[in-house]
Amino acid sequence: MPAHRAPVANAPSGRQPHGLAPSPRPAATPDRTLHMIGNAHLDPVWLWPWQEGYQEARATFASALDRMDEYPDFVFTCDQIVLLSWVEEQDPDLFARIAHRVAEGRWVNVGGWWVEPDCNMPMGESFARQGLYGQRYLHSRFGRIATVGMNVDPFGHSATIPQILRGQRMDSYCFLRPGPHEGDLDDTLFHWESPDGSRVLTYRIPFEYGSAPGDVSFQTEKSLGQLDRSLGQMMVFYGVGNHGGGPTKANIESIHRYDRMGTFGRMTMSSPRAYFDEMLTRGAGFLDTLAVRRDDLQHHAPGCYSSHSGIKAWQRRAQFAALSAERWAAVEGALTGALYPRDDLERAWKQILFNQFHDILPGSAIEPSYDDARDQLGEAVAISKRIITRVHNRIARRIDIPADAATQPVVVFNPHPWPVSVDVDLQYSAQPHGVRVVDHVGTSVLSQATQSTATTSDLSRGAVTFRADVPALGYALYRLLPGPALPADEGVRVAGDGTVLENAHLRVELDAATGDVVSLRDKTTGVDPLAGTRGQPRTAVCEDPTDTWGHRVISYAWPGAAFHLKRIVVRETGPLRSRVRVERGWGASTLVEEYLLSHDARALRVDVTLDWREHAHLLKLRFPVGLEHPAATYEIPYATLERPVDGAEEPAQSWVDLTGTIAGTPAGLTVVCTTKHGWDVSPAGTAGLGTASIGITAVRSPVYSWHDPRLLDPEGVYSFHDQGVQRFSLELIPHGGDWRAAQPTRRAAVLGSPVRAQLESFHPGDLPPRGSFVDDGGGAVMVTAVKGSEDVPDAAAAGLIVRAVETRGLPGSARIALPLVGRTIEEDFGPHQVRTFRIPLDPEAPIVEVDLLEWPLGEEPA
Repeated sequence: MPAHRAPVANAPSGRQPHGLAPSPRPAATPDRTLHMIGNAHLDPVWLWPWQEGYQEARATFASALDRMDEYPDFVFTCDQIVLLSWVEEQDPDLFARIAHRVAEGRWVNVGGWWVEPDCNMPMGESFARQGLYGQRYLHSRFGRIATVGMNVDPFGHSATIPQILRGQRMDSYCFLRPGPHEGDLDDTLFHWESPDGSRVLTYRIPFEYGSAPGDVSFQTEKSLGQLDRSLGQMMVFYGVGNHGGGPTKANIESIHRYDRMGTFGRMTMSSPRAYFDEMLTRGAGFLDTLAVRRDDLQHHAPGCYSSHSGIKAWQRRAQFAALSAERWAAVEGALTGALYPRDDLERAWKQILFNQFHDILPGSAIEPSYDDARDQLGEAVAISKRIITRVHNRIARRIDIPADAATQPVVVFNPHPWPVSVDVDLQYSAQPHGVRVVDHVGTSVLSQATQSTATTSDLSRGAVTFRADVPALGYALYRLLPGPALPADEGVRVAGDGTVLENAHLRVELDAATGDVVSLRDKTTGVDPLAGTRGQPRTAVCEDPTDTWGHRVISYAWPGAAFHLKRIVVRETGPLRSRVRVERGWGASTLVEEYLLSHDARALRVDVTLDWREHAHLLKLRFPVGLEHPAATYEIPYATLERPVDGAEEPAQSWVDLTGTIAGTPAGLTVVCTTKHGWDVSPAGTAGLGTASIGITAVRSPVYSWHDPRLLDPEGVYSFHDQGVQRFSLELIPHGGDWRAAQPTRRAAVLGSPVRAQLESFHPGDLPPRGSFVDDGGGAVMVTAVKGSEDVPDAAAAGLIVRAVETRGLPGSARIALPLVGRTIEEDFGPHQVRTFRIPLDPEAPIVEVDLLEWPLGEEPA
C-alpha cells in the first residue's frame, strides 16, 4: 500500500511551554506510553444549523494553529474534509497556515471522508464517494492523503467498512461506539475484516473522543479504565468537541505536567498514524496475537435507523438520482465527446455526502436543520434531473422515428446496467378515447387504462400503464395508438371483494376482516411462507418512551395495537395488473396499502401511504412467516450479513430475508423496502406473535433532539417527528429456500430508481429503436457505478469508470459488456468483492483496474 504518512514532530516528550528542558520521570513511572491525540470533533450540524458549524470550523482551526505557535510539540489531528473546504473558501490566509503545518507534520489529516457519516444507512456507492472526494481533496491541497480512517461519533459501523477503507488507501481505523458496555467486543486493538476478506488494524477509542477544557487527568483516568493496558502503548483523545473548540492551553500544560510527574506513564503528543505505525513495527509476532472481528460494530442508538422518515427518503432519492445522472452523462460523453458535467455532479454528491453526517441522516438534529437538509438534497436531485433530462433528450433526438401521424412515440430509458421488464405509468394528452401501446415494430404490448394525475372535465389528460422491456442501461421505443387497449387475457385475477389476487405464479389472499396478507403461495413450488399466520397482527402501534436516538434500546419488537380495517377496494383490473386498496386507521392516523400484482409477477408490490398523527408512538409493519428453523440475512452496503433471529433492532440497506423450512421443505420470504432502515427479525413467541416474523419500523415520533437522561416536561411544548403524510413501497418475495434466486439487491435498485418514459416526436436519426450501453448480464456480479473519470477534463479522453460488486456472497465470474465503447470486461470476483475499472475510449488502450479513488492499483497518484 502506498505510504502517504506525515512524520510526527520529534519534539522531546514532556517539553515545557517556555522551552525548559524536561525533568526526568520518577523510576516508579508506569512502563507505558500514552499517545495523546489532540483533536476537535465538530458536528457541522446537530443542536445548531450548518451556518453555525461553518463559522465554528474557522474558529476551531485558528485555535489549533495558535496552540501550535505556543507549544512546539503540539500535534493536531483533523478529520471531516468538509471543514477544511469551508475554511479554504472563507479564510484563505488561515488555510495557508494549515497547509504549512501539514507540510511540517504537526497538522495530521485522518479519516479521508467528506464528513463523519452515519456508517450503516448510506449506499455502498456513497461510502465510495466519501473517500473519492475527501481523499482527492487532501491530495490536491496538501500532496498527501489520509491513511487512517476515523469515525469517532457515528452510532455503529457496517461490516464492509474495512474493504472500503482499503480501497481508499487507508490501512487502519479509529472509532468510539459501540462502547465496551454495548456489545460483545472487548478489545482495544484488533483486526477488523470485511466479508470479502479485507482487513484494517482497528482501535476503539476509550471513554470519549473529547475532553473538558481543563486538566486532562479525568479524561486519562477514565480512558485507562477502558483500555487494554497490556498493549503498553495506547491512544487517549483530548480536546473540546461537539461544537468544536479543540485542545486548550490547560489541556496541553496538564499533559506536560503529568508526563513530567510520571503519573500515567509516558505522555507524548501524537497522532493516530504515529500510533498505528508503532503497532505495525512490532511485526507479525505481535499482530498475529490480536483478535479478528468478522462482523459489524453495533449497537448504539438503534432508534436512529428510523428517526425522521423524511431524511431517509430524501437521501435515497438523491443517491439514486446522482447515480443515474452519472451513468447517463458518461453515456453521452462516450457517444458524442460531450464534456462530462464533473463540477455539477461533484456539487450534487457533496450535498448528498454532507447530509449523511451522523446527526443529520440518523434524525438526531434539531428540527430547522431538516429544512436545510431537504433544500440541499433537493438541489442534488435537481442537478441530477437536469443532467438526466438533457441526456435523454439528446439521445432521443438521435433515434430514427419515422413519421406516423396516427401514433405518439414514447421512449423508455432504463438507468440500470441490466435489462428490466417493468410496468410503466405514463400520462398523455389529447386522446379522449384512451390509447393502446405497441413496440417499435408494431406488436401490441400489454397495457391498461389507469387514473390520471390530473382531475379535469375536458379529458385533456389521460393515463396508461404498459409493460416495457428495456435493454440494459439503454432505451426502447414504443408508440401510443388511439383507442382502448385490445382485449387480452393474461391470467391475472382479482376477487370481487379484493381478498384474492392471482396470476400464473402467485396466489395472494387478504383477510376480509383485517386486510392483512395471510397467504402468499408460490404456485410453482406450492410453498407459502405465510402459511399458518392467519390471525397474527401485521401492524403494531405502541407507546415509545425512548429518546430520539433510541439510547439503550435493544429491540422495538414490542406487542402493540393493530390498525383497524376501514375498507377494501378493488382499484384496477386488467390484463396487465390488478390493484387492491386497503384502508385502515388507528387513533388520528390512517394507513393505506395498495397491493399490486402484475400478470407475470413473482412478487407482490405494496405501495404505502401513511398519514401519521401520533406523538411518542411507533408503528411496526410486521410480516409473520410459518417457517421452522429460520435464518435471517440483511443487506448491508456492498454485501449481506447473517444476524441472529432475536428481535434486535438492526440496520438494513433495502431488504431482509428470513429462510427456513415448512414441513421439511425449504421456504423463505424476502421483504424489500428502499427507504426504511430499522428492521427486526423476531423469533416465535415474541412481539405478540406465535411465529417468527420480519418487522419494519415504519415510523417513530419522538421529540426532536431529545437526549436521554433529560426528562420531558409533561406540560412542555415540543415538536414531534414525522407528523403528516409519507409514502414508500415494499415488495414481498416468496421463494423456495434461497434468497439469491430472487435477486433482491437488483429488485431494490429497480424499486428505488424506476425507468423514465418521455413522449417524443418524429425525426430521422442514426440510433436504432432499441439500444444498450452497458450490460452486466444480470447475474451475481452487479454493476453499481458507471461514470466519467475524475482525472481528465472530458469523458471522451478519460473513458469510463465502471464498478461492480459480487452480490451473493459466493465466488463468481463476470462478463460486463460495454457496447458503448466496444469493449468487454471478463473478470473473477471473490465473495462480496468490489472491483473498479477504467475503460479508455481508445480500443487499443488497455482496461486498467483502479481503486475507489480511481487511481491504478499499487501506483502513486500523479
